[in-house]
Amino acid sequence: MSKLWKVTLMILVTITLVAAVALVIIFKFTGDKQQTAPTADEILESSVDVPEITTNLADGSFIKISFKIQMNNEDAKAEAEKRDFQMKDIIIEQLSQMKPADFNGEQGKTHLKARLKEKINQIMQDGKVEQVYITSFILQ
Repeated sequence: MSKLWKVTLMILVTITLVAAVALVIIFKFTGDKQQTAPTADEILESSVDVPEITTNLADGSFIKISFKIQMNNEDAKAEAEKRDFQMKDIIIEQLSQMKPADFNGEQGKTHLKARLKEKINQIMQDGKVEQVYITSFILQ
């Protein structure tokens, strides 16, 4: 009986070691590729500034607003810089449909940023918008 226990124990230890080695190999090569938030420098390197735009809103009041648009890579940034006039057109078009009440609270600005991201991504070919930041905002 003791010989049977030794053989069984050896088989279990061998299976456990093989499984452990397999797991190490799998995690090493596939990796646990977690998305880390970009650093401030990385955001700046891939971002385009949209200088202050002054335009009328739907009710006749006006807004002064500027943006920083974060792209997903440097090729997208270069394309966005070339499409500056198109991005400004999209921004003015979206703003002209809004009323001052549409900007109330965090939700209003978040909705605007989401719409701008969607509309600008429709014209992009070499990348996409990751995030839209409002860098100045005056509503009168």
